[in-house]
Amino acid sequence: MSRDLKPIRTAAEHEAALAEVERLWGAPAGTPEGDRLDVLATLIDAYETANVPMDAPDPIEAIRFRMEQLPRIS
Repeated sequence: MSRDLKPIRTAAEHEAALAEVERLWGAPAGTPEGDRLDVLATLIDAYETANVPMDAPDPIEAIRFRMEQLPRIS
């Protein structure tokens, strides 16, 4: 875990960062592992924002999804 953190620039680095996040998942905040998890999440988010296209959701499907999340009123 002593590897230095650096910006994620390639798909291979992205995959490696995701694998490390999976390994660190659940690390307590304020610990070296928790801090590394926080920084990795930020780096992954920056990479994905710049490199992973995200299609807009279908409006009808978005409404259905939201309705399923709401509590039912009797």
